[in-house]
Amino acid sequence: MKKIEAIIKPFKLDEVKEALQEVGLQGITVTEAKGFGRQKGHTELYRGAEYVVDFLPKVKIEVVLSDDMVDAAIEAIRKAAQTGRIGDGKIFLTNVEEVIRIRTGETGADAV
Repeated sequence: MKKIEAIIKPFKLDEVKEALQEVGLQGITVTEAKGFGRQKGHTELYRGAEYVVDFLPKVKIEVVLSDDMVDAAIEAIRKAAQTGRIGDGKIFLTNVEEVIRIRTGETGADAV
């Protein structure tokens, strides 16, 4: 099993969710996040004063899935989240040793 963590722009969340549902994923976890990468934030003007916004709003999506669905899920996220502009985000892939469903005690792929 693998865990995909994707950091994307907030306005792309619905598109990514729909793309993941189309490839057959049943559940995702979404967290509001703030951060910056190479873009290092930007400056804004508020009531005549300029200030630096260095932590930009982002959304973090987490999905645990079987190995055979990984490529389709990554491609779905990449296509749906891409704008072609700086700050589109990142996708991280890690191994998951075990999954346990709390309600039933199911483990492994059955728990996902």
